[in-house]
Amino acid sequence: MSHELILSAASAGTFTVGDDLTVNRMGYGAMRITGPGIWGPPADKRAALATLRKAVDLGVNLIDTADSYGPGVSEELIAEALYPYPADLVIATKGGWERPGPNQWTHNASPRHLAEALEGSLRRLRLERIDIYQLHAPDNVVCFEASVEALARLREQGKIRHIGLSNVTREHIERARKIAPVVSVQNRYSYADRESDFIVDYCEQNQIAFLPWAPIGQARAAHDALQRVASQFYASPYQVALAWLLQRSKVIIPIPGTASVEHLEDNIAAATLELPQSAFKALSKAHPAYVSLRD
Repeated sequence: MSHELILSAASAGTFTVGDDLTVNRMGYGAMRITGPGIWGPPADKRAALATLRKAVDLGVNLIDTADSYGPGVSEELIAEALYPYPADLVIATKGGWERPGPNQWTHNASPRHLAEALEGSLRRLRLERIDIYQLHAPDNVVCFEASVEALARLREQGKIRHIGLSNVTREHIERARKIAPVVSVQNRYSYADRESDFIVDYCEQNQIAFLPWAPIGQARAAHDALQRVASQFYASPYQVALAWLLQRSKVIIPIPGTASVEHLEDNIAAATLELPQSAFKALSKAHPAYVSLRD
């Protein structure tokens, strides 16, 4: 049997988001298929489309994106590559930020903007309903409850299937859950960056999916603990970092992003890597430096 035949996101197991969306626990983040500064079209559109199609071929059935990636470019490429979508494909997108230029992000989580952003996402993705629509970040000048209430209304209108949150504290999650069910949380989290450790624990206790962004973006490739475990399994340090996330909690669904089929395959291969408890515990106790693992 060839390597390609056994390479599958399904090897990581599954998690059911919101009691009705069962997804494989190795997802794909579609931010990097845009241009430099997360702005404009990709330098190689054919490679971006090929990466999206390959992700689905390899068993990925959760793709995470946002209207601000491009802006709009990521969503348009997803539709161009994959529409009509496979029956089991879950597309999660986000709203609440505006883009004045490359590498520039400004908050706008007003109810009016969220309603307009959702309509734009529905149009670009060629959907009548978004499976998981996430508030991209709380807006300091907009009442948080007002933002969540706007999403709840859109859910009642049938335009959103489930509500998710991103870049939030536990307090935000608890306040949001008083208004509407929250099925997912997306915060920065990785082997090296564990600031959201207690958020992961909260999500596990409440069966809320946790989608770590930058899941391999903070661990130093030369860190002794990662290198030592990687050498034992003929794996790369970033594959070990993804495997650590998968074992950290059953609610974690990593969403590593890339515009390269080769990198995509490397990431999916981590789904097959099961760390012995001794290795997992050793890594969990380590304190790696905060240095980029991969540019």
